[in-house]
Amino acid sequence: MGGPSQTSWPLAWIGRWHHAFVFQRRTQVLADLLARQIPQRASVLDIGCGDGTIASLIAQLRPDLSLQGVEFMARPDCKIPCVAYDGVALPFPAASFDVCMFVDVLHHTQNVAALLAEACRVSRAHVLIKDHLNENALDDATLRLMDWVGNRPHGVSLTYNYQSRKQWLEHFSGCGLNELTWTTDVPLYSPPISFIAGRRLHFVSLLRKD
Repeated sequence: MGGPSQTSWPLAWIGRWHHAFVFQRRTQVLADLLARQIPQRASVLDIGCGDGTIASLIAQLRPDLSLQGVEFMARPDCKIPCVAYDGVALPFPAASFDVCMFVDVLHHTQNVAALLAEACRVSRAHVLIKDHLNENALDDATLRLMDWVGNRPHGVSLTYNYQSRKQWLEHFSGCGLNELTWTTDVPLYSPPISFIAGRRLHFVSLLRKD
């Protein structure tokens, strides 16, 4: 009977630490960066919205936007309207939204290209992505650690499917997406965490369909 409690309390502690020192700053920084990328009066589908925290912060910064969430396991307490989906096919007709948005979602999928193609089908014009860059063994090890710390306490599936810059460009080209913006200046963490978990491992990109 002592086994489960011994394995669960470290995860609970890690979860509390992450929320106190990483989560709150991360959500604010991302909401600000993403809000500045979205066109005026756009309808936005947040794919893999989680509890809707980032989307709700974007809505506060950009009241001209309308936001809808979709999640594999939709949460009843989600901060934005949210529907469930099977993780493969988005439950919306073609061209239903102006923007489809992924925030640290695609690297959790087994098939990045397939879900990105679904977003292109549902989007009328734009796809907005925040994700990771994996260029070498150090990047991969750092991203795996970050993912484990941020997601393992919450039971999130970890596929560690990180992509290089070259792979991202191939995905974009394969889906007929053109980069309008690309930045690796994503200051999610304060020192000293930024020296480990920063290092241009994160990017935000706004893409437009051909």
